[in-house]
Amino acid sequence: MILTEDRLQDLLDKSLAELPHGTEWAVTLEGSIAEGFGNPSSDIDFLLVARHEDDLPVMPSLLFVDGRRVEIRTQSVRQLADRLRAVEEGAARPGRLSEDLLNRCQRLLHSHPLRGHALIEEVKALLPVERFRRITADWWAHRARQSLRHAMALLCLGESDEAVDWTRAGLVQTVKSWAAGLGETYLEPKWLSLQLDRAGRADVRDRYWQLTAADPAPGDAEAAHAHLTACLAFAEEVGLTGVPRRAERLTVERVAGVTTWQTGDRVHVIRGRREVFALGEDAGAVWRSLVLGRPLPRVLAAAAATGVADPGPPLATFLRYGLVRLVWKGGGTVTPSLPLAAPPGPVTPPPSTAQPLLSVRGAAVGGPGAVDLMPLPADRFAAAAMALVWSNVVVENAVEDLTGALRRGQWRVAELTARRAVHAALRGLFSAHGVHPLPPDPDLVRRLDLLPPATGPIGARAGELLRRTVDSTQHGDTLLADLRAYIGQVRDTVGAGSFPLSFDSADTWRATLQVGHDWLRIGAHLDAQLPIEEARDLLAGNGAQPHQAT
Repeated sequence: MILTEDRLQDLLDKSLAELPHGTEWAVTLEGSIAEGFGNPSSDIDFLLVARHEDDLPVMPSLLFVDGRRVEIRTQSVRQLADRLRAVEEGAARPGRLSEDLLNRCQRLLHSHPLRGHALIEEVKALLPVERFRRITADWWAHRARQSLRHAMALLCLGESDEAVDWTRAGLVQTVKSWAAGLGETYLEPKWLSLQLDRAGRADVRDRYWQLTAADPAPGDAEAAHAHLTACLAFAEEVGLTGVPRRAERLTVERVAGVTTWQTGDRVHVIRGRREVFALGEDAGAVWRSLVLGRPLPRVLAAAAATGVADPGPPLATFLRYGLVRLVWKGGGTVTPSLPLAAPPGPVTPPPSTAQPLLSVRGAAVGGPGAVDLMPLPADRFAAAAMALVWSNVVVENAVEDLTGALRRGQWRVAELTARRAVHAALRGLFSAHGVHPLPPDPDLVRRLDLLPPATGPIGARAGELLRRTVDSTQHGDTLLADLRAYIGQVRDTVGAGSFPLSFDSADTWRATLQVGHDWLRIGAHLDAQLPIEEARDLLAGNGAQPHQAT
């Protein structure tokens, strides 16, 4: 210990003088100084223990005493006993033991009593140190297995640089497990060098540092494989089981709450009924090739058979985003984690910035291998897509009505029908950019500031068309031609250029129904707002008209 007993007692007296009086505390020194690792910059961690009935704050008070930083924590005997009991009860499932819980208990069990020794020792006796060593060793071993299995998977997927990082993490966790079995249970890895020196096994220590110094060059897959092989051999030598070099023990499995649907050629994946990921052409091909429950090497081979040049990175992305999961045969889901880091779990990337966001054939993506997160909740995304499809149906219907009105010289009917077509096209434009619910039709032109500046010319043209009047065949023909050009401009912008001429023939109407049905299925699954109530009948009929003979 770098501080004498007298110096610690002096610091304790001065610290207690800054706290409210009235409680008799037992006091113990925790942390790196109690472990014998500290240095002049290390803070002094005092834990004050009393038989309080109420819970005491977990958050420490930070003091500055005689040039030293002092942390004061207060806990009741019951709180400490509950923690120690939770560690014992969770020992059978080390993957579920929280790092904070284990760390709090470790600091207590390895603390140095300063006052009220009997009470401190009474609490410590609730979990024998020898038992805690085994629990901590198993906790580290579980994490080492997860990291090394994950590294194995990443190498299989061609992600060698990331595999090296996880191999390094697994190496640290392996040696921490070994050291914990010898009593070196302090969790934070920064003192690992001193722990290995104190463990007294120079052969293990030297081999560990030799492996740590081996640093495969970025992009050197062969060296990454060799490094993992060496680390797995070392892990086996120090007693870590459950990590043979057999990638076929890794299987690709489904994740609860992940749903797939396809519109046109675009594959969409919904995570947890909330988030929509749109897949580019290559990523979509890899996704469609997945047969869940198969070993990872076979899944990768099937993905390669699709013609995608490098299917590993898209599959690795699916894993990172929690769209699929890896399971080690007999060992559960592979969930790698690091100490003192962000908790493990699926990554959520920044939302896509594509504009417009979607088309009638699916969401916009950034490239063939893209797995892009849509910046809308899943139900709003589906509702906007359905509104986009329906707006185009309304446009087709309005153009048909306009054409008939012009043939009969119904000029006022033509004016109103043309405005209906303009508003419907604008609804499609807003929907394609993810605006939902939509502004009322009269406000659409004035709400174009919600959309990117590039849509300005469309807005100007819409405003001009909405002001048109018709009182002759010549004006009517000009209006129809200008309206068709405007509709074409909007559809080109939102990726609806191939939308069927809905009311032209039985075939084009069937094609329109099919486009609508693709979006209705997922919209209904997500309880999204339907564009019209009649859409439920189309859904019930699986895309067919309700009265059509089969």
